[in-house]
Amino acid sequence: MPNRSAGLLIHRRNAGILEFLLVHPGGPFWARKDDGAWSIPKGLVGENESELAAAQREAEEELGVAIDGHFEPVGSYRQPGGKIVIAWSVEAEVDTDAIRSNMFTMEWPPRSGSMKEFPEVDRAGWFSLPEAGLKILKGQRAILDDFMERRKDG
Repeated sequence: MPNRSAGLLIHRRNAGILEFLLVHPGGPFWARKDDGAWSIPKGLVGENESELAAAQREAEEELGVAIDGHFEPVGSYRQPGGKIVIAWSVEAEVDTDAIRSNMFTMEWPPRSGSMKEFPEVDRAGWFSLPEAGLKILKGQRAILDDFMERRKDG
């Protein structure tokens, strides 16, 4: 069974424009990547954890703030590596300048024997739909499409 991640597609209206909150992964691998590197806040679902609870927990770990609101299921998305991402949408306001992400440790530089700590998320930003479509990981673009389709239908 493939790994399952759960995440939140956080959105807001700013001066009448729909914007989406995306996070940029921390660590040296992602440091110089921008377009196609951002993600919704998400992470692995624990063994005895509901998918929505995992999405809320992961968003709080990556942003440093609890997200509350009316959560709507968006869908499940198989990523290029095989992982399944389950997404919910929620309207919320987050100060992207004040995020505080949890940390992870990895050997850096590779094969150096030196362990360094990095933030799981090094920054967050609000993006309009066209900007978000450029910034978000290829495997997550369908989340934006499905969210917009549901808004159109509902």
